Amino acid sequence: MRLIQCILTDNDCYKTNQWITPKGVMVHSTGANNPTLKRYVQSLETDEDYDQLIELLGYNRNANDWNRRGVGACVHAFIGKLADGSIATAQTLPWNMRGWHAGNGTTRPSANNTHISFEICEDGLDDADYFGKVYREAVELTAHLCALYDLDPLEPEVVICHREGYRLGMASRHADVEHWFPKFGKTMDDFRADVKAEMEDEEMTQEQFDAMMDDWLTRKSLQKPSGWSQADREWAQSNGIMKGIGDVDGDGETDYAYKSFPTREEMIAVAHRIVKMGKQ
Repeated sequence: MRLIQCILTDNDCYKTNQWITPKGVMVHSTGANNPTLKRYVQSLETDEDYDQLIELLGYNRNANDWNRRGVGACVHAFIGKLADGSIATAQTLPWNMRGWHAGNGTTRPSANNTHISFEICEDGLDDADYFGKVYREAVELTAHLCALYDLDPLEPEVVICHREGYRLGMASRHADVEHWFPKFGKTMDDFRADVKAEMEDEEMTQEQFDAMMDDWLTRKSLQKPSGWSQADREWAQSNGIMKGIGDVDGDGETDYAYKSFPTREEMIAVAHRIVKMGKQ
């Protein structure tokens, strides 16, 4: 699995800032003949890594990607082609943020409240080579997520597609991915079995470990600070000792990542600010 991160911070779903405890993974496909990640995933020009991400993804000149307001949907990741034609996964929401992917449930609460989601970018549904590559990427991504949240893919309702979610009453009426997988001899039962096998056989790569750590550190940085430190935090902020990291969670207020670990350069910067304050 090749995992890159390009969080869709300008999507209305991200700005809603709602969170879940993941209970499963829902597999979707896009329903359009465009296998490129750039169609759906774009970085904002204000992002520090904008140039690097656009080089990886390619630039969407039609401006119809999902990193904008008014889309009305958002998933946690997309699987498709990078600019060089290779296959990758682009993470587009924090894994435990509530996505907008399943629609309204018909007889039960929506899977938006329980499931991590990803879209596989469709092509013309007739390329066995492309299908094999994105299917394998989807298996590895789902295995990674199940391991991350201690989920068993063979347990009922843990790993499902959108169509299965509809039959279970927790998603809107869509056919994905049952209109695509069978064309190449695959079912969702096959997919779940392949995910389980991947989890049993998998040795964590450095890239997967890095992705897991990035996800964990992101979640740590968004945790609210403890009440006992409020007076000290207010002093540090009012005196410019702590300058914040911007509006990470989209709530309109500066975040300070008080629950995350400081790097050496951050410790030096804080110490320098304290020394300068004492000389004034």
